[in-house]
Amino acid sequence: MSNRSFVLVATVVGALALPIPGTLAETAMQSPENHTAGDVSMTNHTRSATLKVPGATLYYEVQGSGPTLLIIPGGPQDAGVFAELSQRLADRYTVVAYDPRGNSRSTFDGEIKPLLMDQQADDAAALIEALGNGPAYVFGTSGGAQIGLNLAARHPKLVQALVAHEPPSMMLMDDPSEAVAADKALYDTYVKDGVDAAMGMFFSMNGLEEAGDATEAPPEFEMPPEEAETFARVSGNFEYWLAHGMLPLSLYTPDVATLKAGSPKIVVAIGVASAGQPIEEMSLALTNTLGIAPTKFPGDHMGFGPQAAAFADALHSSFAN
Repeated sequence: MSNRSFVLVATVVGALALPIPGTLAETAMQSPENHTAGDVSMTNHTRSATLKVPGATLYYEVQGSGPTLLIIPGGPQDAGVFAELSQRLADRYTVVAYDPRGNSRSTFDGEIKPLLMDQQADDAAALIEALGNGPAYVFGTSGGAQIGLNLAARHPKLVQALVAHEPPSMMLMDDPSEAVAADKALYDTYVKDGVDAAMGMFFSMNGLEEAGDATEAPPEFEMPPEEAETFARVSGNFEYWLAHGMLPLSLYTPDVATLKAGSPKIVVAIGVASAGQPIEEMSLALTNTLGIAPTKFPGDHMGFGPQAAAFADALHSSFAN
């Protein structure tokens, strides 16, 4: 794996926190082979299973006890990105993290299909219903926050509260044209020149030119096996994200009227280190439209990884309040 690819995964996918041996992030994980809803296999810390939904099979992981907390990953992420955050919350919640349809271990029944926002929200709702302990607390980050907003609007009785962490709600900005044009240009680059060219463009758009010019050499450290597996899985999701996910996730317009009139509490979380970044402006567009104040969270767009302990406390505080 090249330095370029490593930086890309760390930036786009969620800054996979490399745990120190002996910390909470050391978790035994079992393959979900032949699992179905209600057939959940125990490991030392985590139970894994699959749920059949129309057109796909969803992979999910469960740990802890208490009220249900559903984690919705963003972009090309999967459940493994949230391993330490989930463990930090497992003493207070039954934490459920899953691979969204089209990512990693959540597979289509047949050919690959484009990402549909309503379908993604319905998948999240099906997980909550299958677990039978709703309404659930919900945490969604980035594109997952957009899915969470759709979930809260379409299935309000299943959502106790939603923490939408840095949603790219660009369509609520006073003038989203520049942001929309940038995403469409990235997509066009992917179509014309492929994944590598599109990711190189992403580096440039986000001020990561030096990282993009890194020599093709392996990282100077060795990942623990589980983090290496997550790293490889998520890297494999980039093409689906570029081809089918990026534009639906970023061009989605939350149903603000329904959210304002609905029962689920909505918290829009923005990392303190995201101040002045484009994602802050997009997230503030949502808070302004909803008429609520933003809630400051630790770190930046990926704060749930390197600052998992503080992030978990902030998340619990938001739900408790």
